[in-house]
Amino acid sequence: MPALGKMLIVLGIVIILIGLGFLYAHKIPYLGRLPGDIYIKRDNFTFYFPLATSIVISIILSLIFWIFRK
Repeated sequence: MPALGKMLIVLGIVIILIGLGFLYAHKIPYLGRLPGDIYIKRDNFTFYFPLATSIVISIILSLIFWIFRK
Protein backbone atom coordinates (compact mmCIF):
# COMPACT_ATOMS: atom_id res chain seq x y z
CA MET A 1 0.00 0.00 0.00
CA PRO A 2 2.81 2.54 0.59
CA ALA A 3 3.80 2.18 -3.07
CA LEU A 4 0.26 3.09 -4.11
CA GLY A 5 0.38 6.20 -1.93
CA LYS A 6 3.67 7.33 -3.46
CA MET A 7 2.33 6.71 -6.93
CA LEU A 8 -0.78 8.80 -6.22
CA ILE A 9 1.33 11.65 -4.86
CA VAL A 10 3.58 11.63 -7.94
CA LEU A 11 0.54 11.46 -10.21
CA GLY A 12 -0.98 14.45 -8.40
CA ILE A 13 2.22 16.45 -8.79
CA VAL A 14 2.38 15.58 -12.50
CA ILE A 15 -1.23 16.71 -12.98
CA ILE A 16 -0.48 20.00 -11.20
CA LEU A 17 2.59 20.57 -13.38
CA ILE A 18 0.60 19.84 -16.54
CA GLY A 19 -2.07 22.30 -15.40
CA LEU A 20 0.54 24.98 -14.74
CA GLY A 21 2.05 24.25 -18.14
CA PHE A 22 -1.29 24.85 -19.83
CA LEU A 23 -1.79 28.00 -17.78
CA TYR A 24 1.58 29.57 -18.64
CA ALA A 25 2.34 28.02 -22.05
CA HIS A 26 1.35 31.16 -23.92
CA LYS A 27 4.03 33.14 -22.06
CA ILE A 28 6.86 31.03 -23.49
CA PRO A 29 7.62 32.99 -26.67
CA TYR A 30 9.60 30.42 -28.64
CA LEU A 31 7.46 27.35 -27.93
CA GLY A 32 5.56 26.52 -31.11
CA ARG A 33 7.65 28.82 -33.28
CA LEU A 34 10.93 26.93 -33.45
CA PRO A 35 12.90 26.53 -36.66
CA GLY A 36 11.72 23.21 -38.04
CA ASP A 37 8.04 23.75 -37.27
CA ILE A 38 6.08 23.47 -40.49
CA TYR A 39 3.61 26.29 -41.16
CA ILE A 40 1.86 26.57 -44.52
CA LYS A 41 -0.76 29.27 -45.11
CA ARG A 42 -2.75 29.52 -48.34
CA ASP A 43 -6.01 31.26 -49.26
CA ASN A 44 -8.48 28.89 -47.60
CA PHE A 45 -6.03 26.53 -45.98
CA THR A 46 -3.68 26.64 -43.01
CA PHE A 47 -1.46 23.74 -42.01
CA TYR A 48 0.69 23.77 -38.90
CA PHE A 49 2.82 20.85 -37.73
CA PRO A 50 5.11 21.61 -34.76
CA LEU A 51 7.82 19.09 -35.66
CA ALA A 52 10.76 20.73 -33.84
CA THR A 53 8.61 21.64 -30.83
CA SER A 54 7.40 18.04 -30.58
CA ILE A 55 10.96 16.75 -30.66
CA VAL A 56 12.08 19.19 -27.95
CA ILE A 57 9.13 18.28 -25.71
CA SER A 58 9.79 14.57 -26.30
CA ILE A 59 13.45 14.93 -25.31
CA ILE A 60 12.57 16.89 -22.16
CA LEU A 61 9.93 14.37 -21.10
CA SER A 62 12.28 11.46 -21.83
CA LEU A 63 14.94 13.03 -19.61
CA ILE A 64 12.44 13.66 -16.82
CA PHE A 65 11.15 10.08 -16.92
CA TRP A 66 14.71 8.74 -17.10
CA ILE A 67 15.64 10.72 -13.96
CA PHE A 68 12.56 9.49 -12.07
CA ARG A 69 13.28 5.92 -13.11
CA LYS A 70 16.70 5.93 -11.44
